[in-house]
Amino acid sequence: MAHRSIVRTSKFRHVFGQALKREQCYDNIRITKQSWDSNFCAVNPKFLAIIIEAAGGGAFMVLPLNKTGRVDVNHPLVAGHKGPVLDIAWCPFNDNIIASASDDAVVRVWQIPNFGLVRPLVDPVVELPGHERRVGQVLWHPSANNVLLSVGADCKIIIWNVGTGEILSCIDHPDIVFSCCWNWDGSRIVTTCKDRKIRVYNPRTGDVEAEDFGHEGAKPQKAIYLRDGLIFTTGFSRMSERQYALRVESELAQPVVLEELDTSNGVLQPFYDPDTNLLYLAAKGDSNIRYFEVTDEPPFVHYISTYQSSEPQRGMCAMPKRGCDVHQCEIARFYKLHSKGLCEVISFTVPRKSDLFQQDLYPETPGDTPAISAEEWAEGKDADPILINLKEGYTASTKQDFAMTKKPNILNKMPERPAAPKASEQSVTSAVSDAKLDELLDEIRKLKSVVVKHEKRIKELESRLESSQGDASVDRPSTPPTPPPGDQKQSNNNHEENASGQGHLLHKSVTSSSLYYPPPRSLPCKAQQGAAKSDNVPHGDNCRRGNGKMTLFLQNMNRAWNSLVANPMVRSRENGTRSQLSLHTSSS
Repeated sequence: MAHRSIVRTSKFRHVFGQALKREQCYDNIRITKQSWDSNFCAVNPKFLAIIIEAAGGGAFMVLPLNKTGRVDVNHPLVAGHKGPVLDIAWCPFNDNIIASASDDAVVRVWQIPNFGLVRPLVDPVVELPGHERRVGQVLWHPSANNVLLSVGADCKIIIWNVGTGEILSCIDHPDIVFSCCWNWDGSRIVTTCKDRKIRVYNPRTGDVEAEDFGHEGAKPQKAIYLRDGLIFTTGFSRMSERQYALRVESELAQPVVLEELDTSNGVLQPFYDPDTNLLYLAAKGDSNIRYFEVTDEPPFVHYISTYQSSEPQRGMCAMPKRGCDVHQCEIARFYKLHSKGLCEVISFTVPRKSDLFQQDLYPETPGDTPAISAEEWAEGKDADPILINLKEGYTASTKQDFAMTKKPNILNKMPERPAAPKASEQSVTSAVSDAKLDELLDEIRKLKSVVVKHEKRIKELESRLESSQGDASVDRPSTPPTPPPGDQKQSNNNHEENASGQGHLLHKSVTSSSLYYPPPRSLPCKAQQGAAKSDNVPHGDNCRRGNGKMTLFLQNMNRAWNSLVANPMVRSRENGTRSQLSLHTSSS
């Protein structure tokens, strides 16, 4: 007679959880104190997002996974909500896109830079205002791109096309919704409500496919879809005992499995791994995590073990399978929020002797490539998620920056008009160039008039210079011949007299021939002028130095010439004026 085994055979029977060291966790985080029933965190293979306590509106923190340890108190935040953030969810097809739900009744979608935040992010890529009261849950479609579900306290479930910002479907509920979940291919959603009923909806039409009472307790209950179409629920009995149940979609009132756990107050949050069919149950305020395996054999939901810890959790999230370490036989990783500002990392592994890839532990898992578009899903097409093999490790596919497409207003009933020709970049550039050209031409005309006035002034000064008596040559040598000793005193007196009487005119005449060369900064100051006079500097050098008023005049003239130095007309006039002055000085 064959001996019957009393121990169920399972490759996950020895799964155990272990917390990482504090240095490998995330510390010094001001975790939110909201009492809303949410996970308060979300993770993907690239980033960890945590809702924090912030004044003046809602905010959450985004950390690269490798930035472990103590977090800077001034770390940049995603702070664009006007009310507390209640839920966040990463896009399954783009690890840089995250959606957030808030008390301000607006859903916002954000794009995180590849290397994390270096400054506060306040501008979302998409704003989705459709709810009338706070939004408590956001959930991405499992296989369709840019399809997002939001649950509001206004008893509405809205399904969005995030790429266009339009509403694809709006489902009214008779009371406040406690939880919502997509099925495997996104063709159904299951909800739990305050009226204690479990409902299955067609998400496109809003039609109720199935409806019946769930757990008998009045406290909130949760419901999720399993991969094979079964529905797993958690709730409370009439005596406030915590329960879990496994139900068939067509017979919600008759659960296949109904088990009681304990009498704690925390609402059990189920985390489901569709690859291994493992279920993890954790509740806010609990310090343990129970995990089960769902099979086809009675009793269908098999208890495996419990991870025990000393600190209760404020929230918890699970890493997608593509982010787990396959070389360490890690089948699940949880991020647990403590009330003291710590985000603890807990790894669940299967002990194996071999270091090779364990194919039985890692079947194909959903990847980061969408199976269908939002438009295809809205037209009625369904598709299972695209699966990837983790044997060679996970490599993120190349993603483009998220961009929202504006659609025309469908309420506009005006008759169609012929499309106006679009302005090309060349026409825009030419229009800008023409405006600049007109401005430059106007400025050139003004400068030309100024040049004409200065030319008249120069000619007037030249005529006055010619009529002056006893004037020295304009281009006197820098080292004049020394007069005889007997005549030196008389020569100095003549120089000073001429400098005081005619120096002003001579200085204008001489420097007018060098309006562009040399620059006015080479002129000496008044102290140097006085020193030149006291040292018996020749009369020609005193005339070149001039006084303060003449310096200002020369500066203005130099500015005018420098601004028009590229103008051929002005340059020709400058050359003509200089040649005339050179001829005049040489003739003198």
